[in-house]
Amino acid sequence: MSAVAKADQGAKLTVHWLNESRGQRIVWLLEELNLDYDIKIYFRQEDKHSPPELKQVTPLGKSPAITIEAPSLEKPLVLAESGAIVEYIADHFGTHLIPKRYPDGSDGLVGAETKEWLRHRFLMHYAEGSLMPVLFTGLLTHNIRKAPVPFFLKFITRKIADMVDGNFTTPELKLNLTYLETFLSESPENEFLCGPNLTVADFMMIFALEAAVLFRALNETSYPKLYSYVRRIQNRDAYKRAGEKVSEVSGVKYVPFSESKL
Repeated sequence: MSAVAKADQGAKLTVHWLNESRGQRIVWLLEELNLDYDIKIYFRQEDKHSPPELKQVTPLGKSPAITIEAPSLEKPLVLAESGAIVEYIADHFGTHLIPKRYPDGSDGLVGAETKEWLRHRFLMHYAEGSLMPVLFTGLLTHNIRKAPVPFFLKFITRKIADMVDGNFTTPELKLNLTYLETFLSESPENEFLCGPNLTVADFMMIFALEAAVLFRALNETSYPKLYSYVRRIQNRDAYKRAGEKVSEVSGVKYVPFSESKL
């Protein structure tokens, strides 16, 4: 269904992929939908910033970004931000990834939305709005500890990082991961985050949860259901194909973010 919709519109998709970025979730999405697409590879500079070439695609120079060319367009459509890209692709090529909003006969009624739809709508915003800022703070404190400062200042920088983690990062991570462990346990069959079927919310959440594994906050002992969920996603054929595709195009073996090195 999705591939046919794409072919009917004559759309050409190009993913602008940056290493160690959220770009991989878009490649995985396109693989799940069996869409044809191209990948343009970018590598981070020594200072970890994206290369200036990405600013030729989108002014902020961020990844992911996609370019869509189609007969209906006078010029290529450029989309940035994971949530916007995931929703646009699903709207046009993968509507089955969006849960049914209303039960039959209840369209438009306040509060009549299905539980699966409400969960997906929440997670689409929660992934980047609540969870990722906590993880990003953890990355900052890690970098502070590793910063090349004079020996006599090491104690101070580490103390600052420890205070931030102790007062914010660690308790917030525990709060969020405990919440998500319960959230997943309330999902039918504990298979996916919104219900028994894969949804767009799973694509949004995987990067953040992989980051939690990388930071060793999430493991099979601390949050077993969430950890199993991450590994289950990583074992999907489309997820593996996405990694193989990036490896082939970039010439560098793709490693899931959860297995990267801090």
